[in-house]
Amino acid sequence: MSGVGAVDGTAPGPAGEVPGPGPESRWPGGDPDPESREPGSDPNPESREPDDEPAPSTRPDRGWIGAPVPRVEGPLKVRGEATFAAEVVLDGMVYAALAFSTTAKGRIAALDTAEAEAAPGVVLVMTHRNAPRMRPMPQFDTSEKAAGYDTLPIMQDDRVHWNGQPIAVVLAGTQEQADHAASLVRATYEAEPATTSFARAKAAGTEAGWFRGPLHLEIGDAEAELAAAAVSVDATYRTPPQNHDAIEPHAATVVWHGDDLVVHDASQSVAHTAWSLAHVLGVDEERVRVISPFVGGGFGGKLLWQHQVLGAAAARLADRPVRIALSREGVFRVVGGRAPTEQRVAIGADRDGRFTALVHTGTQATTRHNAMPEPFTAPARSHYAAGSVKLDVQVAYLDVVANSTMRAPGGAVGSYALECAVDELAFALGVDPIELRLRNEPDRDPADGRPFSSRHLVEAWRAGAERFGWDRRDPTPGAVREGEWWVGTGCATASHPYVRMPGGAVRITLTDRGRALVEVAAHEMGMGTATAQTQVVAELLALPPDRVSFACGDSRMPGLVMAAGSQQTASIGAAVIAARRVLIAELLELLDDGSPLAGLAAEEVGALDRGLAKLDDPSRHESYAAVLARAGRAEVVVEASGPPPLEAATWSMHSFGAMFCEVRVNAVTGEARVSRFLGSMDCGRVLNPRTAAAQVRGGIVMGLGAALVERTDVDERTGRVVNAGFAEHHVPVHLDVPEIDVIWTDVPDPRAPLGARGIGEVGVTGTAAAVANAVFHATGKRVRDLPLTPDRLL
Repeated sequence: MSGVGAVDGTAPGPAGEVPGPGPESRWPGGDPDPESREPGSDPNPESREPDDEPAPSTRPDRGWIGAPVPRVEGPLKVRGEATFAAEVVLDGMVYAALAFSTTAKGRIAALDTAEAEAAPGVVLVMTHRNAPRMRPMPQFDTSEKAAGYDTLPIMQDDRVHWNGQPIAVVLAGTQEQADHAASLVRATYEAEPATTSFARAKAAGTEAGWFRGPLHLEIGDAEAELAAAAVSVDATYRTPPQNHDAIEPHAATVVWHGDDLVVHDASQSVAHTAWSLAHVLGVDEERVRVISPFVGGGFGGKLLWQHQVLGAAAARLADRPVRIALSREGVFRVVGGRAPTEQRVAIGADRDGRFTALVHTGTQATTRHNAMPEPFTAPARSHYAAGSVKLDVQVAYLDVVANSTMRAPGGAVGSYALECAVDELAFALGVDPIELRLRNEPDRDPADGRPFSSRHLVEAWRAGAERFGWDRRDPTPGAVREGEWWVGTGCATASHPYVRMPGGAVRITLTDRGRALVEVAAHEMGMGTATAQTQVVAELLALPPDRVSFACGDSRMPGLVMAAGSQQTASIGAAVIAARRVLIAELLELLDDGSPLAGLAAEEVGALDRGLAKLDDPSRHESYAAVLARAGRAEVVVEASGPPPLEAATWSMHSFGAMFCEVRVNAVTGEARVSRFLGSMDCGRVLNPRTAAAQVRGGIVMGLGAALVERTDVDERTGRVVNAGFAEHHVPVHLDVPEIDVIWTDVPDPRAPLGARGIGEVGVTGTAAAVANAVFHATGKRVRDLPLTPDRLL
């Protein structure tokens, strides 16, 4: 597929074209210079701007960074030409369907596949009896490239570890034939005692949690200070399990070319998935290629699960390309989500509201085959100054599908408990909730004393309060009623730690036509990565954005840039900055004595007007095209990695937000509706306010869902998810979501590449707490268990 993952308005190669192990053009459509085509041959002429005219939405006098540029991949998506994993069509392809276990723990006593094998169109039924020998998946975060979410043998024996585990893969000529045949697989089980209740799991004993380090911290004697506090609150908050429900279900289209495997995946970790699949399948890493140019939502759930492994194994066994696309029910069965939590938050304060003690402890559930706890104490480590602190996360074990990272792991649920407790304390003190937060604003990291790289949360609070009209709020709960509706407002702090993982690298190709191609094994999941990085490269190289192509989503590209932790902007940005330095040095090496730049060192030169110029004498300028033409070169290619991510070891770095919510609660039905929402965000420099606001709004919508409707219901007798579909598992729809306002401090962080911190996850944090606090203000009723359904508000 020529130009896989390239997003500059040109379509990739035909959907049926399968890349083999050989070389191919790196350029979109295989054409490094679309302007050199014959007139009328450009397949997408409307997607291009004239070379000498900036896009109308940009501000060239202020640079491309910070301009609200529309999404560069937008035209492809609107025309239906952006190919997703389940849309790739291959010659001879068959379709997969899974049969799932119906017991939580035990072994398969009998497995009858005869009826399924005899069904129309069936090519293969794969079970543990005929599956290739495979290793377990290397668990995410246990090594540099590990991407798996459970460490179990995959269809290697008759053991069952959760209700919904795949026990058979059926391949057939159509999806309908495969689905029908899978329903004909018959299994009986020898069940064993299983722990499928969170309460029973806690009663059986817990262990200390671990998430990139121990989840325990004590500073002083917080329990003693709490007991001695002039005013205190001490409450328990509960959050339910939640499932990953991206619009695009998990899918992969896989094909073997001899011993080379190509996987068209819905992935947010192409390089990590390629390495992990190679490990599982027992092949060399360079023989596995994972391609994922477009992803319809990831949120931490689209790394490596069993379905990609099963698809690859079945394709090899049948010697046919395979498309395996999980049904919506299949996502609930195979892909884990957010774990349930029970959290205690206790805060002691003096009469002025200064925190003397902060206790945030509790328990969450996980499985023995996955160590992925919800680090819900993360917000308590950075939000507030306190005289003493006690933080602890315990883990209880369930026999269920392995849970996973989910947008703002830990922070989404931890901020709910912490920020509701702060609101409760403000009410007990008779202090405005915003004022109480400002009185406890830390000047250094409360957990370890590191200085903040940049923290402008106070400015975010003040700007947000003014825009939201907080000064017009009557502080008395239940004071405002309009007909049947109680009206209330609430607020909460949002935060997410800055992340930049090792391994960021990019390749830049600059041509004698003055075009640049940037390639990186990163991901475009709708967050605007391609657009923002196109702007960055355009500004750093002084090129119009329509002369820049950004290609991603291919494990053969440079870098280990997982779309996780809101770290892609920082990771790619650091690598682009490094590659720009290398590129300038390479170009200066090509100069001859006739160049106006001859004799200049790299530190004396910068990018200007599609070329290079002397920093203190812009008249000494030469275009990239002229430099390469003079040297007789068609292109120059450089590759570079960003420096080690040491900034967060020295500085405390977080994205922050002040969240404001207005709700209306029906006095008759108990229904809660969010009528206004504002996020006032402090995320460093905003590279593109248009795509950034979309990211924050998406996080807020996810937080609204957690607050009001989302809950995965598990039958505690059997461990089976009973609401495995959108008919029963509710998520916010348009009528649940008001117009969401987003504003920014837009202060560059001097310690972050490009001055930008992450925005993809911070929006979900604080949102549920702001809703819950607004519900209390509306009704005077404090509900501490999510979601805030009508039965809890009546």
